[in-house]
Amino acid sequence: MARLYALIIILAVLGSVGYGAMWYYKDTQARIATLRENNAKLNVALETSEASIGALKENMAQVAEANQALQRDLQKAERYTDELRGKLSRLDLVVEALKDAKKLEGKMNGATAKLWRELEKDTGGLGDTPLPEWLQSTPVEQTRNGSEGSDKGGANADTDSTTTETATTN
Repeated sequence: MARLYALIIILAVLGSVGYGAMWYYKDTQARIATLRENNAKLNVALETSEASIGALKENMAQVAEANQALQRDLQKAERYTDELRGKLSRLDLVVEALKDAKKLEGKMNGATAKLWRELEKDTGGLGDTPLPEWLQSTPVEQTRNGSEGSDKGGANADTDSTTTETATTN
């Protein structure tokens, strides 16, 4: 009987050790499965963040290029502004208007028409809008004057021309 009790105790001890080992194995496998899932999620998050970083770097490069282009355009506009200031400082419009108002009017209208066409071109248009009728002279007036008049929309229209005349008919 003592052997039977000893056998029962040994079987109980071995059974509890076996059950403990089985419980430990199942618990460890469950943890491993959870860690694998978490690792997969972290890998996806890492790939997403790396893709985002790459996109941000690309975007930063594009913004830097656009900024440089804007800076060049700004410098170009500032040079043009300085050029216009210089031209205006050399002009005395009042004296010129008193000398020959029609000639000044032709120059101003031609320069304004050229400016509007350039503005149209800069904003995406073709820049080939025809001049208004009141600014265009008839072919008879052009041949009588021997001049193209103010800016008639030609490709080489120069607003600094001193030969611009406006015809008067009596």
